[in-house]
Amino acid sequence: MKLVSWNIQWARGIDLAVDPARIVRTANKLADFDVLCLQEVAVNFAGLPGSRGEDQVHELSLALPGYSAHFGVATDVDDGQGSRSLFGNVLFSRLPVLQVYRHLLPWPADPAADNSMQRIAVEAVVAAPWGPIRIITTHLEYYSATQRLAQVEALRGLHRQACQRAAIVQPGKVAKGPFQARPRPVSAILAGDFNCIPDSTEYRHIVQSFEDPATPDFIDAWKIAHPGKPHPPTAGLFENSWAKTPLSCDFAFVTADLNMRIRDVIVDGNSKASDHQPVLLEFTNRR
Repeated sequence: MKLVSWNIQWARGIDLAVDPARIVRTANKLADFDVLCLQEVAVNFAGLPGSRGEDQVHELSLALPGYSAHFGVATDVDDGQGSRSLFGNVLFSRLPVLQVYRHLLPWPADPAADNSMQRIAVEAVVAAPWGPIRIITTHLEYYSATQRLAQVEALRGLHRQACQRAAIVQPGKVAKGPFQARPRPVSAILAGDFNCIPDSTEYRHIVQSFEDPATPDFIDAWKIAHPGKPHPPTAGLFENSWAKTPLSCDFAFVTADLNMRIRDVIVDGNSKASDHQPVLLEFTNRR
């Protein structure tokens, strides 16, 4: 299984042009991926630099035949013309998607970050070749460490809750319809733009051990694939980037039970289709 995670900055490249189709071409060049996790996807947001107000979920979907699209809206506002402007994360999968959850993350008041925005995590239970896994894509707050920490704690809480339910829920044993129990396994991938650097307080909290032995810890997939090697930069490599110097802030974490399945983690340091670099995770189907 191959998964690409990427903050696409509403498909705006280093050349300042907005081009959703280029995003798909770049991702396809990187890998024949099964799952594509994108952050900063816009629908009808003409106020974003370079945007025409295009429906980027639709345009990306047209370029990805055979994939299902699962959009999680963090920002949903009146566009002033009788319609809505939407902004969030989308997960595309050509593997069967058994269930989808959309979790709005905490947004506590922070007087020092009045330009922050609502954030979301999109969680899909995907039928991987070896069995169901939870894939979560998210984008944490940039302007407020207080909000980032609250969001990390919420993600840990959602993981803990899912693992607790996995221990007691028996899929197919209750009523049909919306009450039917469905798989929500402990195995998980957490990928996205975390807006923090390796070994920051937020990063350390993500990989902090859980007291409950039934809840597997998150492990940085890069460290599994490349032990002892520093994270490559995922932002700030080129001009016109918000990051003035190169830094690592896009990560993929896996639960400990998946560490033997990690084949490789690759950061595409050449792409200029966004101000972030796409991250590829390759899994082996055999332990």
